[in-house]
Amino acid sequence: MRAESSATAAPRIAVSTERDRPGFGTLQAALGVVAFSLTFPATAWGLEGFGPWSLVAVRSVLAAVIAGIALMAVGLPLPARHHWPGLAVVAAGVVLGFPLLTTLALQTSTTAHAAVVVGLLPLTTALFSALRVGSRPSRTFWTAALAGAAAVLAFTVQQSGGALTAADLYLFAALLVCAAGYTEGGRLARIMPGWQVIGWALVLCLPLTVPVAALALAQEPVRLTAHSVTGLLWVAAGSQFLGLVVWYRGMAAIGIPKASQLQLAQPLLTLVWSVLLLGEHLTVAAPLTAAAVLVCIAVTQRARG
Repeated sequence: MRAESSATAAPRIAVSTERDRPGFGTLQAALGVVAFSLTFPATAWGLEGFGPWSLVAVRSVLAAVIAGIALMAVGLPLPARHHWPGLAVVAAGVVLGFPLLTTLALQTSTTAHAAVVVGLLPLTTALFSALRVGSRPSRTFWTAALAGAAAVLAFTVQQSGGALTAADLYLFAALLVCAAGYTEGGRLARIMPGWQVIGWALVLCLPLTVPVAALALAQEPVRLTAHSVTGLLWVAAGSQFLGLVVWYRGMAAIGIPKASQLQLAQPLLTLVWSVLLLGEHLTVAAPLTAAAVLVCIAVTQRARG
């Protein structure tokens, strides 16, 4: 495939259409949040049969295969050379960094505790966006965002007993790299369709993920069960590719800061899935926190950036 010198007219038309339909963009970003909310429970399932390095590497390879087939099917040329640094940031943050760090954390942390990361991610993403792309949300937006992040953080910390563990180092590092990846991916999704952003980022990682997957599978024990296989397939196809496709499209349509605030609902969704899929228990604080978060989301969506 040959490299293109500039973005083609077709992608520009597609991106413009998305940005002209903010309601549809919000729906796509929300679908991405639903997909991401299943990531931690699916990872916990995957860890029942795979080691952490095997799980992360194999999920990335499988997602890259899906993305590569889609890219070849439409005969796309390689992105312009000046887009590759941004794609590398997406790859480092979203494809490699966040999955690996959170998977390592989930070896000793519950999904409820790990949800602290997701609770803080919208605010961190908005901060990265302000620094990287020069967005300047209103004071109302920031007040609602901080209130929502505080509510989610208080709830998730209370759920985990308020104790900080070694896993928190992984979780907070994952928070930073993922926010950077989201921000750069959202910026690129204004130039090329969102599915191409994550698709090329996944393909970019193949020279690293293929040998790591082979080495990890040889070193770590593998036990194929219904849970482990289902968890692997979901984090590969759902979280790593399809979820990011609609997420980046949504960010391109409604803006990075507003899209990021939809993730305030993600920790609560994760806790619901944890009850249904992992047998964890929620406290009576859950519906109260859910109501507070929904109010904050409504405010951020209405606030002018």
